[in-house]
Amino acid sequence: MKKQNFIECERKGLEKLINFRLPHYFYSIGIAVLGAAIVMMFIRAFALEGDQEVLKVILQRGLLIGMLLMSTAKDKDEDEMVVKLRMQSYTYAFVAGVVYALIMPFVDYGVSNAVDSGGEEFHDIGDFQVLLFMLMIQLLCFHTLKRMR
Repeated sequence: MKKQNFIECERKGLEKLINFRLPHYFYSIGIAVLGAAIVMMFIRAFALEGDQEVLKVILQRGLLIGMLLMSTAKDKDEDEMVVKLRMQSYTYAFVAGVVYALIMPFVDYGVSNAVDSGGEEFHDIGDFQVLLFMLMIQLLCFHTLKRMR
């Protein structure tokens, strides 16, 4: 009996983690954070002078946080179909992100050597680029799947 209670408790905890969603108003907060980060990136690129590496990192993190808030916020009419579509979009984003992380360094290397024959060095893509790509794919797939249902 004790083993059955333990299994039931673990199952409930796992279901709570799987079904975690922020309230719907976090979607608006995410859009605001995303918009502010994009505007500040343009201001930093065109209006500010000097080395602003710390500001660049902060704005990149703000961009990711805004998209994450949008991704984890509940939909207005959250039902089983929307949950299934959300999980499907996370699956697509994960697979696309892995393929992107595996292929993109070779594409970057090939293009940089084709443009500049100076023997460009091979390097991996950064975590920001992979996370941004995965979040964009998830949001685009989710909204596309939701529209097509």
